Amino acid sequence: MTVSNTSKRRQPSLAQLRAFSAVAEHLHFRDAAAAIGMSQPALSGAVAALEETLGVTLLERTTRKVLLSPAGERLAVRAKAVLDEVVALLEEAEAVRAPFTGALRLGVIPTVAPYLLPTVLRLVHDKYPDLDLQVHEEQTANLLDGLTTGRLDLLLLAVPLGVPGVVELPLFDEDFVLVTPLDHPLGGRSGIPREALRELNLLLLDEGHCLRDQALDICREAGRGLKGAGRSPSVEGGGGRRGGVPVTTTAAGLSTLVQLVAGGLGVTLLPRTAVRVETTRSDQLLTGYFTEPAPTRRIALAMRTGAARRAEYQELAAALREALRPLPVRVLGGGDRPAPSGH
Repeated sequence: MTVSNTSKRRQPSLAQLRAFSAVAEHLHFRDAAAAIGMSQPALSGAVAALEETLGVTLLERTTRKVLLSPAGERLAVRAKAVLDEVVALLEEAEAVRAPFTGALRLGVIPTVAPYLLPTVLRLVHDKYPDLDLQVHEEQTANLLDGLTTGRLDLLLLAVPLGVPGVVELPLFDEDFVLVTPLDHPLGGRSGIPREALRELNLLLLDEGHCLRDQALDICREAGRGLKGAGRSPSVEGGGGRRGGVPVTTTAAGLSTLVQLVAGGLGVTLLPRTAVRVETTRSDQLLTGYFTEPAPTRRIALAMRTGAARRAEYQELAAALREALRPLPVRVLGGGDRPAPSGH
């Protein structure tokens, strides 16, 4: 292994940097020594040792005052930056030792964020006031990449994920409902059989949304024939023929999707948590309910296997389950679950 010349050099100590930074700020040895609680001889010795270590003259000493040399002017900025980072490191370590403090970078999928974040934010505000919650709304693939690379700490999304190294903390299951225009024969009905999906003009979200994949899976379970392999957009509706022919009408979000339904372009599936928010925006919609067992999705928190804050995330999941009970969901018990090997 090759060792660089830089790594062979003597390293300045924090005490030396602190002494030099104090002198650079006060331009007076006695005042600098008093500011950092060090004797004046010790301060002078620390600065001299730093000059020897770095091989440069940092100060110009006269009988009346102390001046920074050109090198001292440049290196004083660096020394202060190093000391500031050390302070930040110590503060971060203190935050880590104290649970539910410091930053928590939470990733949330778009089909969950508008409906669950009010509950999440209220819980954090009331129960964990010292937690710096930072929310990132992204699609599942980007969230998982952020989790595995360390950009994000915790995810709130639909599972199962099928990603090694990720542990799921299940929160709840929720049913899907059928949202239709006013004049649709299934509008407002209860006990709708899943088989009805075989003939419906179903509108879907764009590629990349996990809710789109879930809708396609529900259609497959209902026996709807899909053209092509994989997750083909062959059950979309609006503007094209059914029977496995891809069409052009999709939406980037549930709000747009519901407005397309209100405009008579087709029907769609909504998770129960989204119904109150999305369907009250138009008086041209009806909500239908499937016969039991209704198609469902599962929402969970997800963290890295071996996460340093694992106990905090487990406690947060338990608190969140209780906070979510007023919503139209079936809250699940606790317990970590490794992500299954397949979707």
